[in-house]
Amino acid sequence: MADSKRQNAGAGGKAVATPNMPSNMLSLESALVGAIGARIRLQTTHSSRPNIEGTLFTACPLTNLVAIAVPTSPTTPPVHHILPISSIQNFTLISTPPTSNSFASPPTTTPAITSVPSAALRARADAAVARLKEIASKKNKAVGKEAQDLFDGLSRTLPTRWDGNNIVVMDSVVVTAPYRGEDCRAGSGVPVQTLNRVRKVVDNERKRFADRERKVVVPAVPAVPAIPALHTGPRKGG
Repeated sequence: MADSKRQNAGAGGKAVATPNMPSNMLSLESALVGAIGARIRLQTTHSSRPNIEGTLFTACPLTNLVAIAVPTSPTTPPVHHILPISSIQNFTLISTPPTSNSFASPPTTTPAITSVPSAALRARADAAVARLKEIASKKNKAVGKEAQDLFDGLSRTLPTRWDGNNIVVMDSVVVTAPYRGEDCRAGSGVPVQTLNRVRKVVDNERKRFADRERKVVVPAVPAVPAIPALHTGPRKGG
């Protein structure tokens, strides 16, 4: 009651009426947010530039800032001005945003679904399976590592395949265990030059294997020094 009397006394003893704002009136911030992308004219409190006209780029109610793009010429990009919302007295909507701008709703049409090239996919799968089978056919689990290494060395330069435990080179020369140059046998009608070529490749591969083994240095194990025997006999004087 005392506070109410003091307020009435401060107002000259007269009751002060509070104006009622319409419930449907938008705030300046909300109006600016709804006008993003439109062309507007701002009336500001800045004496250097009281009126600014351009496209409203954004309006942020959190930072209370607006950005407006003002065109300078048809060939240069617009200049963006950032202003506090508190400096805007009012604004006029000149034109609404174009329907093709980035703020328009995305299209609701479903893109067409193209058919899957099943024939091409099947061909790629068949080629991949064929490559895996070819790789598997070059590995023989029934032979030792030296025989497999010899096969891999021959197949790098000559057409080579397995026939059981025998290596067949160029479908004309057979290399049998223990897979040396003298173990190469040629079929009837095979030129001697072909047989000699395969024998030379086999001998070179085996020589390479031997050189590789000689280069492997086995570290020497240091000798353990002898442990002196302990004297366990009776001690003198005791």
